[in-house]
Amino acid sequence: MLGASGLVGSATLKELQKQNKPAIGASRADVDLLNRQDTFEFIRKVKPDMVVDAAAKVGGIGANDKFPVNFLSENLQIQTNLIDACHEFKVEKFIFLGSSCIYPRNCPQPIQEDALLTGILEPTNSAYAIAKIAGLELIKSYRKQYKYKWITVMPTNLYGPRDNFDLENSHVLPALIRKFVEAKRNNVESVILWGTGSAVREFLFVEDLARAIIFCSDNYDSDDHINIGTGVGISIKELAEKIAKLTNFQGRILWDSSKPDGMPRKVLNIDKITKLGWRPNVALDDGILKTIAWYEESH
Repeated sequence: MLGASGLVGSATLKELQKQNKPAIGASRADVDLLNRQDTFEFIRKVKPDMVVDAAAKVGGIGANDKFPVNFLSENLQIQTNLIDACHEFKVEKFIFLGSSCIYPRNCPQPIQEDALLTGILEPTNSAYAIAKIAGLELIKSYRKQYKYKWITVMPTNLYGPRDNFDLENSHVLPALIRKFVEAKRNNVESVILWGTGSAVREFLFVEDLARAIIFCSDNYDSDDHINIGTGVGISIKELAEKIAKLTNFQGRILWDSSKPDGMPRKVLNIDKITKLGWRPNVALDDGILKTIAWYEESH
């Protein structure tokens, strides 16, 4: 389990242990995936039967837009070093985590897997998207050339305990939680949010993704990537109002329309995975409450 200290990695490692599946978690403290030699040496020593790649440089609209070189270059290096190392030491299964930002900015909704490469990417995160598309293609190429049972899963927007709450580079949901919790604590009268609030997004609790990853490792084997989400969208305005209510923030919500909204709408079609027998379990309100509780205890 690479990226084991992060949002996805920690939840997946916990779920593997819950299901009595032997697993080893590794984070940046254990191996620098930007270093090709270190990555190869780590895989040689551990000799895993399966690798889940939850290691990546991630961030919200602001960070992606400001540091495209970092998001493209570092993610290309991380995933290529790890995938090549797993080939070198003949790892039987590999699960690569993509991102729903790989899909075109304007494409039919909900987004089906075959929408990939059918249009122009959202410019605010195109560098990160290109890196993920390259990883997806590398997995597919290794399957074709070497007959590996390696797969790519494509999760929607994620949230949950151990998320990144740094306002400079976090995703929208944890950023909203932090802003409203701090505003409530400090008796602030208003909170200013990016954009117009009109963009629509889909949010999956990270524990549901962890179950989906393990489910796919047991039940899915295809060259094609597979969407993982809820299939239900919510506008950022509605999300902000929901989080304000759940944090008991009583002040005003103001919108800075000079900031970007990002992709207008992004909701995944999850027919492929639900037909296999997986469905999300955690309702949005319940997941947000769990995440608020974790944030308040940890910060």
